Formats: sequence, C-alpha cells, structure tokens
Amino acid sequence: MEIRTASVAKALLCSALMILSFMPAMAVAEESSVSAWLMRLHEASRHRTYTGTFVVSAGTQMASAKIWHVCDGDQQLERIESLSGTPRSTFRKNSDVLTLYPTAKVGIAETRDAFGLFPGLLKSQSAALDEFYQLKVLASDRVAGLEADVVQITPKDSMRYGYRVWSEKKSGLVVQLQTLDVDGRTLEQSAFSELQLDAPVSAAKLSQMMSQTEGYRLERRTTEKTTAATQGWAMSSMVPGFKSAGCYTRPVALLAGASGKAESTMQWMFSDGLATVSLFVERFDPARHTQVGVADLGGLHVPKPANPELGGSPALVKCPPPP
Repeated sequence: MEIRTASVAKALLCSALMILSFMPAMAVAEESSVSAWLMRLHEASRHRTYTGTFVVSAGTQMASAKIWHVCDGDQQLERIESLSGTPRSTFRKNSDVLTLYPTAKVGIAETRDAFGLFPGLLKSQSAALDEFYQLKVLASDRVAGLEADVVQITPKDSMRYGYRVWSEKKSGLVVQLQTLDVDGRTLEQSAFSELQLDAPVSAAKLSQMMSQTEGYRLERRTTEKTTAATQGWAMSSMVPGFKSAGCYTRPVALLAGASGKAESTMQWMFSDGLATVSLFVERFDPARHTQVGVADLGGLHVPKPANPELGGSPALVKCPPPP
C-alpha cells in the first residue's frame, strides 16, 4: 500500500482560491475565542463580491490566478483563471466545481465541501480549538493597497502549525494568509496582489460560462463515503485534538493515464478544527512507487511510499474487515 500525508491544508491554488473569508467590521481585539472568530470568517464569506489577482507561494514554488467572486442570495459563484502553470479555468457554484483545461479540451466536474476550501482555516465548528490555539492581535498593516487588521493564531504545542491572517479593516475580507512553523517562520503565503471590492460581477454571466462546455470531454470525479474499518484499516494511536473528519474512496487515474486504467484510493481525513491531515492509501505498485522519501513544500509533507504491512507506518494498522 502507498501512504501519502498532507498536513495543514491549503495546498493547491485551485482549491485555495475557492472561498475568501469575510467577517463583519469589528474590533478584532474584542474576539478572544479562536473558534468563534474563525466561524465569523467562514459564515460571512457569503456576503461579498470582488475581483482580484491572488498569489500563492511555498518555498521556491509560486502560482497566481485571477478570481471573480459573487454572492447572489444563497448562490455562491466563482470563476478562477490560472495565470501560471497549466492553463485552466475553474468555476464554482456552491459545492459544484468544474475545472476546464482548454489545451487538452478536458473538463473535470466534482463536488467539494465548503469547509474544505480557502482559506483552509476552518474545518469544523469544534469548540476545542481554544484548547490547542490562542489568538493574538498584531499591529495593522497594508495589503494590495488596503489597510488590514492582523491576527496571529499560535498553537499551544509543537504538533501543529500556526497562522497569521490579514483582514481588510472595513469589510473584514481576508486578503493575506501565512502558515507558520513552530519557530514562527513562514512556510506558505497566500495573498492578493490587487483587489477590487464590490466589483460589478454578474452571477448570471458566471453561471452561463460554467455551462459552456461544448467541445470538452467531461469527466465526473465521484467520491464514495466509507469508513476506515470497512476498508480494513485502523489507527493504533491518535494525535491529541485530531479527530476523524471523514473517509472516502475515489478512482484515481494512473500517472498520465498511460495504461487507461484507474485505481481506487482511500482518503482518511483528520482535523483539530483548524489544521487537517489527509491520509491516502492505495495499492502498492512497484512500477510506479519506485522511490522512498519525503517531499516537502511549505506546510505540505508527503512521505511515500510506505507499506504498513512492512512497518512503514506504525500509526496505521491493517485490520480484518467487519463482517
């Protein structure tokens, strides 16, 4: 089996740009509860319209995209155009996401949970956040020409990362986010380089653009909810504060689709309400899994491959499937 882990989500630009948080204008110094403050960020993201250029950097890697975000009643719509790397356009209507690759003429449709999207700060409504993190108000700053309040979220132990969050003073929109290591050094950064609030973005036009898929080969990425026990796996020990946040199986195409085959992988997610760890388990293939090591990119750590049956992952154990 291959195991891949990714700690503290906010990994990819296409998912990092899905929801930019907004909170009602308020004195952040008055909000001492981490969970309550983050919930306001998440809930109020439904009430803002804007366009901007967004940049994500980690180590020597950098990616940028143009984003259009609009709220139309209960409808949340976005368009994201990649400005670097492979050309792609991503559209989101609530939890429905469509990514179009114009060069390959391929479209990928999938469903994503809003709690798992940008800025990746809120994974649940757990009140236990205050047991593991503390909130500190820092000096004001400017981002993309806008005055911003700055808050630092510091972990109370060495088992999780910290964050530094910039929110525009008048609207509360999050305009910059940093992931910090245990020494307070920046591992990853996401920020607007330019931003127009209350921009004239048309929800109807974005919805129409999302439906224009003529000439594309559409693929539906489906996930099936399951349990680790059903798949025959269990954790022998848990990290304090982290709880299971769901387990899914999904088809994963082989590298470059060379063989035309698809394998099934299990994704087991854990969260402390702020940070997340995803554990991916798939069948070991010596033809593909040829290297052992750890790949690091900012806050992402991906050890692979590891075979738990050979002692590669002491926390994960193979169990007989339930009757």
